[in-house]
Amino acid sequence: MSGHIVLEPIQTAPEAGGDKATRRGFLIAAGAAGLCYVGALGYPVYRYLASPIEMASSASAVTEVTLKDAQKLAPGSVLMFKFGSAPAMLIHHQDGAWVALTAVCTHLGCTVQYESQMNRIHCACHGGVYDPRTGANVSGPPPKPLKLFKVAVNETGVLVSRA
Repeated sequence: MSGHIVLEPIQTAPEAGGDKATRRGFLIAAGAAGLCYVGALGYPVYRYLASPIEMASSASAVTEVTLKDAQKLAPGSVLMFKFGSAPAMLIHHQDGAWVALTAVCTHLGCTVQYESQMNRIHCACHGGVYDPRTGANVSGPPPKPLKLFKVAVNETGVLVSRA
């Protein structure tokens, strides 16, 4: 062996639990971060698209409410009350008709108000308008009508129950 140096490659085994970042580890971490980001952005979109009425009614197991002395409500007046945990309204129309509806706008869940002078139910948040006899959405962004309840009037009060 004259003048030749033979070098053998040195092979080292990677250390177990070392600090080296791998492509696989990076992709897993990036994927987990991406899922968290999508979840953080997706939840508000879900809340926007989900009906607030359905969420409120599913949370409440109440099937009927008795409103004591509500039969004395003057025509053209409204009585706001809670049906379980959800706001609701009882309207005594000028012609003597009684109507009970949910008082939660189907757009974004704001509480609506009865305006007897204009004969409408109005949501001040985004200008939604509902018919006070049927709960139908008349104008504005609400996608669905207000839910109606059954109404039974007697001498001791008004019984409001799920339709």
